[in-house]
Amino acid sequence: MARQGLSRALVSASWLAEAVRAGRVGAGLRVLDASWYPPKERNARQEFKEKHIPGASFFDIEECRDKSSPYDFMLPSESQFADYVGGLGVSNDTHVVVYDGDQVGTFYAPRAWWMFRAFGHKEVSVLNGGFKNWLKEGHPVTAEVTQPTPAVFKARLNRALVKTFDEMVQNVSSLKFQVVDSRPEGRFRGTELDQGLESGHIPGAVNIPFSSFLSETGHEKSIEEMQEIFRAKQVDLSKPLTATCRKGVTACQIALAAFLCGKRDVAVYDGSWSEWFHRAPPHYKVKEEKRGKA
Repeated sequence: MARQGLSRALVSASWLAEAVRAGRVGAGLRVLDASWYPPKERNARQEFKEKHIPGASFFDIEECRDKSSPYDFMLPSESQFADYVGGLGVSNDTHVVVYDGDQVGTFYAPRAWWMFRAFGHKEVSVLNGGFKNWLKEGHPVTAEVTQPTPAVFKARLNRALVKTFDEMVQNVSSLKFQVVDSRPEGRFRGTELDQGLESGHIPGAVNIPFSSFLSETGHEKSIEEMQEIFRAKQVDLSKPLTATCRKGVTACQIALAAFLCGKRDVAVYDGSWSEWFHRAPPHYKVKEEKRGKA
């Protein structure tokens, strides 16, 4: 198996299928299903038990988070992350491939990808096209749940990849970095509810819905297409950039897209709109009628 996947943010279904067939899923290569769905819609863990990529483990984003935070899916501590992924058999020398089963192709996998990178792990890839296309291409699945041998993982948070509320507030006036919001346009503009919250956006943010980077089949678009999307929104990939969304999930698709275009230092505002809505002063929550140049 070629080592090309070890340095790439994306691996193809055929590449991973070859690894599965060759029996290489193990200590050196771990496959993680990072699916999550609204509880009333689908049960990610149950679906994993019924059907998943052979040798894969379930990466539970509900477990691997800061449970003391009032906001969804905030990063856990270094020790919590290290213990959790170590329990999944991931060491600092493991190549990790993440995927999810969302119908758009890839939804939560980039969040897991970014989490690994935020905690200092470089050899992590997203399965291009997700489980949806793995099935469509006829690759093998199993209901057998394997128990990986626990490993030692040492985590060190790269704070350059994470933005806090205070840093985002300061940036409204300092404009030290660009901000891209990955939510749908209606939520960004404030014309529709954002999962129960009043919507709007951070002053100065640019809107690029995360789905813009996905093709009709659910695969990531080409690098050239991604570069053009950023250019069309006047986002300069040579300058500092932070991504935000509703709860720090689809923002990671912006980070992934930029990474594929060669920009490897995009930060994610972990609290995103969930935190901003509750903590920012009213004039820092821009809506359609007040949008102006924002």
